[in-house]
Amino acid sequence: MELLIATRNRGKLKEIERLLADCDIVVKGLETYDGLPEVVEDGDTFEANARKKAATMARLTGCMALADDSGLTVRALGGKPGIFSARYAGEKATDADNNRKLLNDMADVPVGQRQAAFHCVMALCSPSGDCRLFEGRLDGEILLQPRGEGGFGYDPLFMVPSYGCTLAELPLDVKNRISHRGLALKKLIDHLLASH
Repeated sequence: MELLIATRNRGKLKEIERLLADCDIVVKGLETYDGLPEVVEDGDTFEANARKKAATMARLTGCMALADDSGLTVRALGGKPGIFSARYAGEKATDADNNRKLLNDMADVPVGQRQAAFHCVMALCSPSGDCRLFEGRLDGEILLQPRGEGGFGYDPLFMVPSYGCTLAELPLDVKNRISHRGLALKKLIDHLLASH
């Protein structure tokens, strides 16, 4: 089976490829096809954005497509950055920009009240428009300063209490197993194996 991963985020693509390595699935990136448009993520939920990306790419390429929308929700910020996680500090924001803004916005939030969660919704869509959704969630806390060199996005700020370290400090295989994306992808893999 061929599966198009509808993302231009190299870190995300690498994570998904690694998680699917043991399955009988040929993973393809968007660079496999010429001229695919940028899909505007204008939905107001992770579900809506994931479904739109996967359905659009499946329709345009004639290939099964997998897209995810994921992000960080912080309780003290009323759920922000949420669906705007990748562009929290602006449209062209880097990971460092987003992390800086998050720390600034949480400057007055004391330790013990910095609960957060990573959410992921994956949409698997066929060219005919059939879509299935798979969800994952990882709870943690936002640190006062970044720690670790691995991962991407908010990983250096996201403490996983049960491991006593940030996602950026965990080996990639461990991160992939416990992460919101890893948990959603495990549900997806279980579905694919059951249906083939």
